[in-house]
Amino acid sequence: MNQRTETGWKPKPQHPSRDAAVLRAPKFMLSDHALPWLTPLLAMLLVFALYPFFYNIWLSMHEFVPRKRALEWVGGDNWVKLFADTRMWGALGVTLLYTAFCLIVQLVLGMGIALLLDSDDPGFGFLRGVLTLTLVIPPAITGMMFLLLEDAQFGVFTYALQQLGILGTSPILGNSSTALLGVMIADIWQWTPFMVLIFLAGLRAMPTEPFESALIDGASSWQIFRRLTLPMLGKVIAIAVLIRGIDLFRTFDYVYVMTSGGPGTATYTLSLYAWQQTFSFIKWGYGATISLFSLLVILIVANVFVALTKLRW
Repeated sequence: MNQRTETGWKPKPQHPSRDAAVLRAPKFMLSDHALPWLTPLLAMLLVFALYPFFYNIWLSMHEFVPRKRALEWVGGDNWVKLFADTRMWGALGVTLLYTAFCLIVQLVLGMGIALLLDSDDPGFGFLRGVLTLTLVIPPAITGMMFLLLEDAQFGVFTYALQQLGILGTSPILGNSSTALLGVMIADIWQWTPFMVLIFLAGLRAMPTEPFESALIDGASSWQIFRRLTLPMLGKVIAIAVLIRGIDLFRTFDYVYVMTSGGPGTATYTLSLYAWQQTFSFIKWGYGATISLFSLLVILIVANVFVALTKLRW
């Protein structure tokens, strides 16, 4: 109620409103600058990205000496050793072959499946949702699953290929000429749906008027795909290729679980070779050098690809 004063009636103070509570919030929450809001992200970037990167550079200039149990300065010796290492160049060749083959197959299969699923008919939404199931499986589990499927004694894939006369008596993963292909099958099975979902998003976002006009003019399905669909999906395809290409270049899980780089060095990838040098041979400095070399290759190829496709980096 109001209170009586000498000068008249005075309104009774009300409880603070919600707006007043907002005004009493910390200043950084009311700031128009982006820095206070970016501080947690910048801290995470510093701890989990920048510090490990610069530490890796420092580590590449040292080498661990087991008898001394300490790191010793070696300068650029690790880089000299890297460029003279024939096994490293072999691992790079395997990695490039693995990346190129898987990328082409996933690109073609992803586009084909996306075109088939680009429909509003009943049931197609459910099929598009089913595609996400392979993406939630850890790669190590997928590698173990295909290791069993390609087993020499009871593997379903091995038995089917032998019955069809495609595969001889030697197992898929035990033959140096087929082992890498056996690992690629696992990667293609798991990550083709990723390409499908990206292409589906691009197809569903395209305008319908150009396609309707093309149908009225009597264009065939192939002409529509080549003259309209592919050019309009150009940026989407480039982004999908860039993301999957980087991920394929640093593949490790499937190779480690299924072949461990064998038989011989037939499936040795650059990531597996860096891991082996670091943790199996306790050459921390050389392993860090290989990982930095991998980063340089990815940066050069990715930036050249971005420049050629005119993507915004």
